[in-house]
Amino acid sequence: MRIAILAHERFPDRAKTGLGVLRYGDDDVRAVIDRNRAGQRVSDHVGDVQDAPIVASMDDVGEVDALLIGIAPIGGEFEASWRPDVRAALERGCDVISGLHYFLSEDEEFARLAAENGCDLRDVRKPPDDLTVADGVAADVDAEIVLTVGTDCSVGKMTATMELVEAAREAGHDAAVIPTGQTGIMIEGWGNPIDRVVSDFTAGAVEEMIVEKGDEHDYLFVEGQGSIVHPAYSAVTCGILHGSMPDRMVLCHRAGRDAIHGYESFSLPPFQSYVDLYEELAAPVHESEVVAGAVNTMDVESDDAARAAIDEFSTALGLPATDLVRFDRDDLLEAVL
Repeated sequence: MRIAILAHERFPDRAKTGLGVLRYGDDDVRAVIDRNRAGQRVSDHVGDVQDAPIVASMDDVGEVDALLIGIAPIGGEFEASWRPDVRAALERGCDVISGLHYFLSEDEEFARLAAENGCDLRDVRKPPDDLTVADGVAADVDAEIVLTVGTDCSVGKMTATMELVEAAREAGHDAAVIPTGQTGIMIEGWGNPIDRVVSDFTAGAVEEMIVEKGDEHDYLFVEGQGSIVHPAYSAVTCGILHGSMPDRMVLCHRAGRDAIHGYESFSLPPFQSYVDLYEELAAPVHESEVVAGAVNTMDVESDDAARAAIDEFSTALGLPATDLVRFDRDDLLEAVL
């Protein structure tokens, strides 16, 4: 499918959904829309992803089948300044794919335009209606279950999940992704948006996916969300942890981060404390251990400085660690598997 990605004023650092689709998705990205960087290219800012021109608005985009909202703001709200581009896409007969908490299909104007022009509004964060509480059976599947957990939100848990699955497949293992967030769902084409599920059903929504795929693969890599110390998102983190009943965990961190994203009055605890927190919280449901660290060094310019940040994290944890995008993945994969 030919798509354009909406990333106004946030590409690349704050357009993690768009960047994830560029890096791991199968769609043909024809343009990224960001009025602040119009005239540039994706490759001017990010390497090792699909390249595309950056344009100012939907009016500058060529023939595409869909517009994808590539921004994941705190709270998942829709910004009024995006409305002209969504309107233009619908008027051209393009589908619109959104991972926001704001459902485009419930927006009166967008719903009318979609009906008039024969296109779809796909709200991937809208959960199915038949979810239930967990039965506590995720550990009974044949697959080994690996969960990415974080020191904070927006540290690279989805990226680490995708990189580990890709590395495992390259090494000859039968591995699959369990998508729990909007970006993973867009990339994989299925999944449950756990941060939109009724609280009682969060563990069940994860367990349902584990049970569906658990006897078909040797390894399931569960995309983590939030952080157990996050003042807003800890509940979804706990739901995924207990619902997936992981055998092993990979702790993800963003180099240079020392306070909670969006809640900077809350400092990050010492790194080692996360290992204890995650393992102790998992234990009453299913024994699990943190076996490795994944460090996102995208904000670090030189490789030497990136290695220094990784070494600091690895030493604090007493575990192997690397940046799965920037450096070799083999040693970390061995520790995980």
